[in-house]
Amino acid sequence: MINKKIIASIILLIFLLSTVSTSFAEDDRSYSINQALIDLTVQTNGLLHVQESYDYSFTGTYHGIYRDIPLKSGESIENLNVTTEGAYSDYKITNDENGNKKVTVYLYSDAAKTKPVNDCDVTVNINYDFKNVVTLYKDTASLQYKIWGDQWDVDVGKVQATVHLPSSSGNQYYLNPSEFNQSSSLTGNTIQATTTSIPSGNYYELQVTMPLKDFNNAVYAKKDNRDALGEIQQKQTDYKNNEIFYGNLFNIISILCFISPILPIGVYIKYGRDPKTNYNGIYERDLPTKDPPAMINALIENSDLGTPDMKGFEATIMDLIDRKVLNLNVEDTDKPDKKNLYISINKEKTSNLDLHEKDIINIFTTFADEEGQVNLNDFQNKLYDTQNGIWFKEKYELWQNDFKYQYLNNEIFAKYFEDKGSNLFKIIGIIGMILGFIIAIISLMSIYSASLTTVSAASFMFVVSIVCMLAPAKIGGRWTVYGKEFNEKWKNFRKFLKDNSLIKKYPPESIIIWNQYLVYGTALGVADKVHKAMKMNLYAENNLYDPYDNNMYLFHSYGGLILLDNAFNTGITTATSDDSDFGIGDIGGGSGGGGGGAF
Repeated sequence: MINKKIIASIILLIFLLSTVSTSFAEDDRSYSINQALIDLTVQTNGLLHVQESYDYSFTGTYHGIYRDIPLKSGESIENLNVTTEGAYSDYKITNDENGNKKVTVYLYSDAAKTKPVNDCDVTVNINYDFKNVVTLYKDTASLQYKIWGDQWDVDVGKVQATVHLPSSSGNQYYLNPSEFNQSSSLTGNTIQATTTSIPSGNYYELQVTMPLKDFNNAVYAKKDNRDALGEIQQKQTDYKNNEIFYGNLFNIISILCFISPILPIGVYIKYGRDPKTNYNGIYERDLPTKDPPAMINALIENSDLGTPDMKGFEATIMDLIDRKVLNLNVEDTDKPDKKNLYISINKEKTSNLDLHEKDIINIFTTFADEEGQVNLNDFQNKLYDTQNGIWFKEKYELWQNDFKYQYLNNEIFAKYFEDKGSNLFKIIGIIGMILGFIIAIISLMSIYSASLTTVSAASFMFVVSIVCMLAPAKIGGRWTVYGKEFNEKWKNFRKFLKDNSLIKKYPPESIIIWNQYLVYGTALGVADKVHKAMKMNLYAENNLYDPYDNNMYLFHSYGGLILLDNAFNTGITTATSDDSDFGIGDIGGGSGGGGGGAF
């Protein structure tokens, strides 16, 4: 059985994601960065003058934008100023705990600076001098700079970059990743580049090598006393080759991830389609088989095929009441429509019980008072206690296991159901989740932009794998011919119980059969329908029977089943909550970059 904590975590994650999505859907604000203009001037003293211009388009009300500029060791920014077009503005500059710069620009629609901007286009210009981003080696000078960083909250429509170099000879430039290059050129001492749209989470980096002679008295440049030109050229060559190789590899992996549903579909086609039977019944009036109610619940009602659930547990209790193993005592209260219900054990009838039935007797014995009775009206309060809840959950699971041991062990279960396909579903799910997680992590760590598609593909495969893990056994497996007929007969019996007109047309011949209907209706999740039918067709129209002589009818009439269900679920919840502690310079390493957003 799948760990319920894992299932709960997945459900919680899905809920949180859906909540976030909903909140975004309800927020009618949005903004975009249509284009960015980046102008870089490399000065002979090593200083890099930066001019950034961002074209924002706001829908709804916004108070401003922010720009985060990361600083590597030894780097600094001076002479930073901000201007805007299309809005009035103020700004402030702060440093975070790592010394990085944060520029916050407040935007206003009025000169008094009291009203935020709304439904408008605004251009934000940020200018500053960047120190110690140019490196002087023994054989070359180099600037490695992220023209666009990977920390922006939204995509950018395009980036237009202009880079002014100290001289027009001896320069060599590289732009990565190449897939974002729309056009680029080096004319004289000026590099010009235009990108395609760059999705959020991606960077666009320039590396340029320049002659050392272009830098006189470079007091604002870093010094590195080693030869580097050959290494830079080799890294760029390797990056291009790897970009092609890993691009193709990630694309292949992405395709394989996206077509991963083919495997479980194939399993379903081969192992999941049920055989045909000669049974053509429309409904079943009589119990189709003499199997215990938990058996019917485990094979017909429960999605975890072969394991009885709480309805089967409660149906077993109803069956014990019907067989007088458990006695019902009804006491009046101050309110005419409310009764106190007590369950006691008839010890004379406990000797020949099945193992799973003895488990239930053990539960009632443990919670009985000094008079040997369990007050159902107070049962829920007892199971709010953590120790009681944990104990009950253990006994409930023991009941499930004991029942399966006697009635639905592997040999018996195989008579009804071929589970090879459902087992393959689980294996596919486990392997797919592991591979999806590993592929996603590796892709996220990759410097190659093609890997981002692979992240989405791996996430898709991960979700498909979860579906395979959680898919009911009936999806991957199939009934045997015997099991198929068994299943169809009991479903038709449930249909009969749900249809009051059928029961009225073909009423049971005795109270004994009515009570059996109530037991098996509980196992099949239609006990309320049966109780209603009994009230309408038996006690309302037949004076021969007194409803106060039928403990089964009284038990349901006064909410006994509801009391049990509330208590038992409280016990499970209490136990589960107690155990629910929720206990992963190379290319792309240049200066600049960072990101920003709006608020």
